[in-house]
Amino acid sequence: MTQRPAVTLGLPPAASSAAQVLESLPPVLSPDTRLVVLGSFPGVASLRAQQYYAHPRNQFWPLLSALWGIDLVGLSYERRVAEACTRGLGLWDVYASCQREGSLDSAIRDAVFNNLDILRQQAPGLRAIAHNGAESARAMRHTQALGVAVIRLPSTSPAHASWGFERKLAAWRDAFASHGMA
Repeated sequence: MTQRPAVTLGLPPAASSAAQVLESLPPVLSPDTRLVVLGSFPGVASLRAQQYYAHPRNQFWPLLSALWGIDLVGLSYERRVAEACTRGLGLWDVYASCQREGSLDSAIRDAVFNNLDILRQQAPGLRAIAHNGAESARAMRHTQALGVAVIRLPSTSPAHASWGFERKLAAWRDAFASHGMA
């Protein structure tokens, strides 16, 4: 089970003390994981489905499909995750829990970090961490302490529409290629 530190971010408390505390998804890691993509916290669609990047407009799975030349979007979630693991890719989020209305990162309150040291324990071959978006990248000082390369990537979220698919793909391709993942 993931240990959760008692350290919270200096964000304002949730507007309602009765707001529900949301719990993140477990990490997708293996001893063969070389690169971990860290999101901030799963959106509503992902929490409901208990799947990473479940929102139909999230570009995560389409980007990986384009990078690897395989239709991951057409596969079941279990097969997508298996393909990612086979290729050395892990998935997780920087926050273990938080309070939030909706799916926007800007609405995250009372966030508690995941114990990111688990990455080194469960993925001894880890070479790099890629932060998926700005909110995740706020944890870069924590991930840099793990002694692996750390990259900030443009968010795959549908809320990050200022970058088109091709521009995001170029950034993701560069990052994945530099770590032998493309």
